[in-house]
Amino acid sequence: MDYLKIAKNAAIKAGEIQLRNLNNIKSVSFKDTKGKNNILTEVDTECEEVILSIIKNNFPTHDVLAEESGKNLENSSDYIWLIDPLDGTMNYSHSYPYFSVSIALEFQGEVICGLVYDPVHNEMFSAEKGKGAELNGSDIKVSGVEFLEYSLVVSGTFHHPEEDIMDKFIEILKSLALRAQGVRRDGSAALDLCNVACGRYESFWEFGLNPWDMAAGSLILEEAGGKVTDLKGGKFSIYDGRLVASNSLIHNEMLELLAPYF
Repeated sequence: MDYLKIAKNAAIKAGEIQLRNLNNIKSVSFKDTKGKNNILTEVDTECEEVILSIIKNNFPTHDVLAEESGKNLENSSDYIWLIDPLDGTMNYSHSYPYFSVSIALEFQGEVICGLVYDPVHNEMFSAEKGKGAELNGSDIKVSGVEFLEYSLVVSGTFHHPEEDIMDKFIEILKSLALRAQGVRRDGSAALDLCNVACGRYESFWEFGLNPWDMAAGSLILEEAGGKVTDLKGGKFSIYDGRLVASNSLIHNEMLELLAPYF
């Protein structure tokens, strides 16, 4: 079964919805009462409905873990689709053109294929386990930069920062700004991972993430020759919520920089 082909079709349909409604958001709501950052638009919901329809029509016995509709494990399947219909909703709600569709398939606890689609630039990142990573059908590899001081590093923030955690985050950013060539915060973890995979960034780190934020992008990065661990250098899990991703060459430097904070 060509899982990626079906997923790509779903991502393209969702991307069309995003482009059609960009600059014309009718409403923005909040997913909970904890803060202003965890937002939802009607486009998130519409995109997820389209993706779920395509996935369920083709794989009716598979289970789903999706950002907006949550976990549906009624089939007790070995296959679980992890879906983020609009990664970068805050960016999208402000018409900031950095957002994506992320779809991955997990089989018996291992992500076996994934894609991240950037509709603004018409860039489709994809990977299958053990088969390498691609951007619009061409092979991609991580950068060859060997030292943090020559690296461009990207980070993210989280939805409900407590004061002590935010203080820690600011200190890390300060340390990175002093050590790295440059630091960015773009607002779509899935795309950030893919931009490390194709050599635009050397590293990405974040905590407070969800499985659907990381599943596709982490596989793409690893298949492009990169490395992904938890914040202490241990085994990475999409269910842990935190990661350090890199071109592998500066990974130890990133872990050393983060070590005092975790």
